[in-house]
This record gives sequence, structure tokens and C-alpha cells, in this order.
Amino acid sequence: MFVLLWLVALAAVATALVWAGSLSLERSAERLARYYGLPPIVQGAVIAAVGSSFPELSSVVIATVRYGEFELGVAAIVGSAVFNVLVIPALATLFHRDTMESNRAIVYREAQFYIIAVATLLLTFSLAVIYFPTGTGLFGEVTRPLALFPLGLYGLYLFIQYQESAEFQAAENAGDVHGPKQWALLAVGLAVILVGVEVLVHAAVELGAYFDTPSFLWGLTVIAAGTSLPDTIISVRAAQRGQSSVSLANVFGSNVFDLLVAVPVGVLIAGSTPIDFGVAAPLMGFLVVATIVVFATARTDFALTDREAWLLLAVYAAFVGWMLLESTGVTGVVL
Repeated sequence: MFVLLWLVALAAVATALVWAGSLSLERSAERLARYYGLPPIVQGAVIAAVGSSFPELSSVVIATVRYGEFELGVAAIVGSAVFNVLVIPALATLFHRDTMESNRAIVYREAQFYIIAVATLLLTFSLAVIYFPTGTGLFGEVTRPLALFPLGLYGLYLFIQYQESAEFQAAENAGDVHGPKQWALLAVGLAVILVGVEVLVHAAVELGAYFDTPSFLWGLTVIAAGTSLPDTIISVRAAQRGQSSVSLANVFGSNVFDLLVAVPVGVLIAGSTPIDFGVAAPLMGFLVVATIVVFATARTDFALTDREAWLLLAVYAAFVGWMLLESTGVTGVVL
């Protein structure tokens, strides 16, 4: 029991560190966006998204390099993606002063590109099983050339965002913002988050050993929720300021970065890594379902209502319930 309490305390401390780092990150990212005169959607989809996705990127790198568990990092990415598209828009809507407004740029560009990112990662895993099979069953080897495929798609995403920012005329004077100072604060926030993620991954690995369950199940829940804190803070605070486009764009931009950059970086560092498509496919399938739900709710009247927010939370509760059933051996779809 003492060991369990110690691990829970570690996870709590790690979450607190990620929280503190995300607060600094949120402030510096918003000020940098004003300093460079970026449009709100680019601010959310690139500056805030890449910064707030640093915990997920760190979880993949740490899980792969320090613990040799690439699947734990992938589980954290998928779990974080599910959390991002379901919980964050719901919380941002519930904490928003009025109805959470969407727009065509978010629904038809950000959301649809995110759907393409999900399909691309699933295709990458499929190609690993087809062309680099290992043993019998749905096992394959994700190699560095395959990892370049999603990275190339993210390059296209950045090009699209660059075109968006090139056509935007900033209306706000950012003369009160000191650029180098904000970059320094951004770096401090990222460093604090890195320490927090290291402790969080360690706690997840030890919890898996304590309960004799696969560590990736803890990655889907504990690490995913902890590393999604920066995204949650940025999106909720943006919603409270009435910046719905920044809030929603950050959700989709973060997930695009997680799927197209964080996962491939883990492969590039490891050289190659095995993948169990029998585990990846059901999880990615649920991510597709979650994406369809949030896409549909964001498209209706281009707004998210409180009722739709509770629907998103209910879908996430179903996901957590499924993971609990998996950990106890009731369903056995993933295990």
C-alpha cells in the first residue's frame, strides 16, 4: 500500500510540475503570437499547439530512450489525442461565457486536416505490418523511412499555416512585448514540463508493474491526462477571453503535431520499433469515432453548446470505462 501511495504522490507531483510549466508556456505563447502579429487560428494551431504538445513529445522520447517502451509513448499520444478532442472542447465550452463559436476555417481546414493526420498514422502502422512484418500475426517494424511519411505531411501543414499568416494583417500593437524575454520564459516553461513528464512516465511504468498490467494502459490514461494539461489550460483560458478560434484550433493543432511529429520522432530516435497492429487499430478506431463526434458537434451551427459539451464528456467516460474493462481482462480487445 505504501508503494501505491508513493506512486500516486509521484504522479500528483509530476502533474503539478506540468501545470506550472504550462502556465508559463500559455502566457509566453500568447505574447509571442502578438509580437509576431499572427492570426488567432495560427496562434492556436502552431505556436500554442507545438508548445503545449511538448509533454506528449517528451513522453514518446523518454518512454523510448529511457524505458525502451515505444508503445507506452504511442499510448500516451493516442490517449492524449482522445482527451484533447473530447474533454478540452467540452471544458472550454462549459467555462466559456456564451456558446463556444466555431467557424468554417476551423471545421473545414483544421478539423479535416486532423482527420487526415489520424488516417496517415494508421496507414503508416499498416505499411509497417505489410512490408516489415515480424513473426506471425499483426506485428510489424516501424522504420525511419516510414516515419518520414507523417513528418512530410506535417511540413505541408506548416506551409498551409504560413500562407494563412502571410495574408493576415495584425490590428494589435505589440510594442509592449519583449520578444527575447518571452522566448526565454517559453524555454523555462518547457524545461519544467520536461521534468514533470519524466516523473509521470516513471510513475506510469511503476504502476503497470505494481498492478501487473501493461504500462501502455497507464499511458492511455495517467500520462495522457497529465500531458494534456497545457492544451487544457491554453484552450480554457482562451475560451474565457472569448477567443473561441484559438481554443479550438489549439486542440486540432496539438493533435496534428502529436500524431505527425511526436510519434515519428520516437521512431527516428530508436531507429526502428515494433508495433502491434492488433493493439493500435482498436485505439485508433476509437480516436476516429471521437473525431467524428467532435467534428459533427463543431459543425452544427458552427458552435458548441453545453449539451454537446456533456455529450463529449460522456464519450470520454466511455473510453475510460473501456480501458478499465481492458485492465481487468473483461473485454480483451486490446490485450
